[in-house]
Amino acid sequence: MHRRRTALVLSAAIAAAAPLLTACGNDAHPGAAAVVDGQRITVSQLEERVGEVRAAQRAAVRDDAQYQQVIARTGTLTRDTLHTMILDRVLHHAAEDAGVTVSRKEIQRMRSGLEEQAGGAKGLEATWLQQYGIPPQRLEENLRLQLEAQKLAERLGTDTSRPEFWKALSEASKQLNVDLNPRYGTWDVQKSSRADAKTPWVRDVTAAQAQQSM
Repeated sequence: MHRRRTALVLSAAIAAAAPLLTACGNDAHPGAAAVVDGQRITVSQLEERVGEVRAAQRAAVRDDAQYQQVIARTGTLTRDTLHTMILDRVLHHAAEDAGVTVSRKEIQRMRSGLEEQAGGAKGLEATWLQQYGIPPQRLEENLRLQLEAQKLAERLGTDTSRPEFWKALSEASKQLNVDLNPRYGTWDVQKSSRADAKTPWVRDVTAAQAQQSM
């Protein structure tokens, strides 16, 4: 159960980690949703990742009315997905700096344990999709993230809920010079939460696109 708690704690913490990522937000990188260590996360890459989630949700929920409810509940999916993509890179950088590595065998061992608790592979995929917005094809990638976080925390002599762990991620984000497109919001360090940019004419088009594709 400890391994499952660690995974779920990290997944929940990802949603609250936004203030640790510094963003200057400008138009120096057209077409980019964010820039991390000089490498762009393009808008098209972000849209592709969001599309993966929507496709998985559509496959899991065949009823049109229920699918619309799912879309309504995940209206911030684009921003949340971008946040996860950024945090993945930040965490990987912090883990590398600490000498942390994760093997495929470790990922498979973790997946097997979680599948046993979830009642099988399909149960685990459904849980990760519903609770964390992770589509099946990204599951092992996310489990690598979980393991890197767990092993980084152990290397630091702490756990993923402690300030020492998040301080390491904050240092990594500074080194990577994360630059977020203001279209997707800003990071509010003072309030320790993500804040939406005050641009009412900008909206998350994912839900509208999903409805049009029905």
